[in-house]
Amino acid sequence: MPKLEKLMVRLLGKPVDFTWRELQTLMKAMGYELRTTGGSGRKFLNPSTGTALFMHEPHPSSILKAYQVRAVVQFLGQEGRLP
Repeated sequence: MPKLEKLMVRLLGKPVDFTWRELQTLMKAMGYELRTTGGSGRKFLNPSTGTALFMHEPHPSSILKAYQVRAVVQFLGQEGRLP
């Protein structure tokens, strides 16, 4: 199973240890660009559609909070990016 598929399956399982780096890898592979919006604010922008997912980069830990994982799953579902 390719890395992108593994990350997608992992994300859909809503793990409690999904990392910011894993999210960056997944979003980049799906064509989203990471933009800094100030402080720890980050935006994953799809340049072809103009849609964006805004969230704060977790710190000091790089583990996403449960609500952030749910938000990513919901966003990708709305974008039609989920299998």
